[in-house]
Amino acid sequence: MTKPSLFRSVFLAMAILLAAPLHAGGTKLPEVAGVTWLAGSAVEGGMILGRAEPGTGLELDDAALRMATDGHFIIGFHRDSDDPVRLAVTTPSGNERTVTFSAGQRTYDIQRIDGLKRDHVTPPQAVLDRIGADSAAVRAARSREEAGRHAGDFLKGFDMPVTGRVTGVYGSQRILNGEPRQPHYGIDIAAPRGTPVTAPAGGRVTLVRDLYFSGWTILLTHGLGLNSAFLHLDSVTVAEGDEVARGAMIGTVGSTGRSTGPHLDWRLDWQGRRLDAALVRTQLADGS
Repeated sequence: MTKPSLFRSVFLAMAILLAAPLHAGGTKLPEVAGVTWLAGSAVEGGMILGRAEPGTGLELDDAALRMATDGHFIIGFHRDSDDPVRLAVTTPSGNERTVTFSAGQRTYDIQRIDGLKRDHVTPPQAVLDRIGADSAAVRAARSREEAGRHAGDFLKGFDMPVTGRVTGVYGSQRILNGEPRQPHYGIDIAAPRGTPVTAPAGGRVTLVRDLYFSGWTILLTHGLGLNSAFLHLDSVTVAEGDEVARGAMIGTVGSTGRSTGPHLDWRLDWQGRRLDAALVRTQLADGS
């Protein structure tokens, strides 16, 4: 793949910076007996942290909601959360209540680029096969729940995994020749190649793999279905199954995969929903 010209690189960098949402306010959460809302807000890409009384049963859209032994639970919202969610609560005494609420909507930057050669938009079959295998491996890793003794450490908030300039934000998307590409689900942090990347919270490593799009990639489960992903690494210093503590080095910044320069792409996901790492970090820090 040829490197973009200096003018195009500057243009793309500016476009990414302008992709910040125009609206990121959350909707008011309903009061629910036996449930305390601790942090976060109902907004696309955001996360709610709550705590239920011991013995309470929770279901989100008819699926059991994972809870810590002390009653902590989380609810995350995908980039495009157009439909309301339904939370069913069963108290220890057997009383049931169901509440419904929607995520606050956000506006994202959309770039349309037409006139591209077809092979630049649709990869050849061999590449598609590799992409399919990569996706299957990532899905399997995200389904692994056990975070070991560090499960729930993220409840204290997330540290930044690397220090640098933010060059890409959550939610932006390109439409190439009329075909929507995957939105950008991470936060891009530019830093020199070889800069240490550390765990923003404790957890267990569920994937270490060289992927077609994201290069050397690490997935880390934090518990309660919440995972971090670290993309485009130059090197890795952990293996699948390793438990890592908050602040432990897991790799170094690189530019592997489909990347035009050294940076870390840090992502969060919960139960198949892609979250905004920058927003969630803020929500847990200030209890908004």
